[in-house]
Amino acid sequence: MEKVSVVIPFYNCPYIDQALDSLLNQTYKNVEIIVVDDGSTLHLEKITPYLDNVSYIKKENGGTATALNTGINSATGNYFCWLSSDDIYNRKRIEAQLKFMKIKNASFCYSNYCSINEKNRVISPPLGISPLGQRELLKTMIKGNIINGCSVMMKMDVFQGVGLFDETLLYTHDYDLWLRIIQNFEAHYLNNVLLRYRVHDNMGTKKHYSEIQKEIKYVQEKHEANIKKLLSF
Repeated sequence: MEKVSVVIPFYNCPYIDQALDSLLNQTYKNVEIIVVDDGSTLHLEKITPYLDNVSYIKKENGGTATALNTGINSATGNYFCWLSSDDIYNRKRIEAQLKFMKIKNASFCYSNYCSINEKNRVISPPLGISPLGQRELLKTMIKGNIINGCSVMMKMDVFQGVGLFDETLLYTHDYDLWLRIIQNFEAHYLNNVLLRYRVHDNMGTKKHYSEIQKEIKYVQEKHEANIKKLLSF
């Protein structure tokens, strides 16, 4: 039975207990839960009841990419998933996605998802996007990130091929990694809503909008020439 390692970066998030509940309630049981406390000072008491069921790593604050890489480096699973501390997995998420990946013999997979609000109410239709084929995905992704990081499941050995998250990128470390991956591995899309992505006033995408736009441009310029070369064949 394959082991799936799920890394949760945690920084002062009041929803961490709901994220952990969604992992402990998975129908697939061979799951390693790694909580990386990125220098939190708030809501630590919400993790205490779960300490017997998770690997808990405390580190100085360094940003989400550093927390993810810390978790990946300590993981012992065959597959990697990421869960933001304010998001929630469908209880069949790991079982369904792992089964799909095995059928497709996939190294990298992302799924459909929807948005929820602070009260866990679904506030959007399914938001997943799947271009037709790898070429279309490359064309789409160089214009903007359509892959929700917490919907991703991938084989651990993919990191050996493309490296870990870029810790110099505070906000677009996921976009950069997905671009590296899809230049080297086929991406598979599972059209099941397996993630509930929380939208709230304190989320980073709202608070740091202008900085994020600058980083997006930097990441696109970094990968544009290589992707154009791939598309020319």
